[in-house]
Order: sequence, then C-alpha cells, then structure tokens
Amino acid sequence: MNTTKQPVPQKKATRKKVVRNVPIGVAHVKASFNNTIIAISDPMGRVIAWSSAGKSGYSGSRKSSAFAATVAAQDAGKIAVAQGMKEVEVNLKGPGAGREPAVRGLMSAGLTVTAIRDTTPVPHNGCRARKRRRV
Repeated sequence: MNTTKQPVPQKKATRKKVVRNVPIGVAHVKASFNNTIIAISDPMGRVIAWSSAGKSGYSGSRKSSAFAATVAAQDAGKIAVAQGMKEVEVNLKGPGAGREPAVRGLMSAGLTVTAIRDTTPVPHNGCRARKRRRV
C-alpha cells in the first residue's frame, strides 16, 4: 500500500484588470530615432494604456517611421477611450519622426488634445557629450 502524499498544486494569484472611468489623462510620447512609445496615464501618473511601434507589428527601419507612430498612437488611444477617456494632454519627448504623427493618431482615436507640451531634456552644459558619429 502506497501512502505517499501528492503535493497540492498552488493556485497563482492573478490581479483582476480594473476598468476605471478616467475622463482626463496625460499622453506621454517618447519619439526616439529607433522607435515611438506612447503611454497614456491618468493625472496621477498611473498608466492606463500604452503602445509602441514595435508592439504594433513594425520592426527594423519601419519601426522608426511616422506611419508606425500613428498606428501606435491610435492603438493606445482606442484602449484609453474604452476606459472612458475623452481629453488628453500630450507630453512630447525626443527628436524622432513620430512626434506630430502620434498627436494626430491620438486625435483620430477619438481623444480631444487640450495641450501639447515639449519635455525633451536639453542639457544646460552639464556632462560632457559623447563623441560625434562619423559616417
């Protein structure tokens, strides 16, 4: 007679996705030379929706294009509108090609853009810069 006890499998605790009704939010657009990342948060800074050109299915040099930024912004905007968002302030950061197309993508997703702010970090002659690329 075999009396060895089998271990009981533990149930993993998964957090339930909370559907919040947030009418006003902030869209953070980081447009680098390689990718465009859009994160839409509530005024406190809690992320509600995010998307990037890579998440939208683009890879390689197409990921840094303006069209990929538009598609990524529409994707994030649709998720935010489903959460009840209507108005959004836009914070732009970075020198990439997807700055303005991301704002247009957010508008086409059904969000009203109330303010556009450029928060690109500019050094006031702080640390020494990297050496210039010679191509």
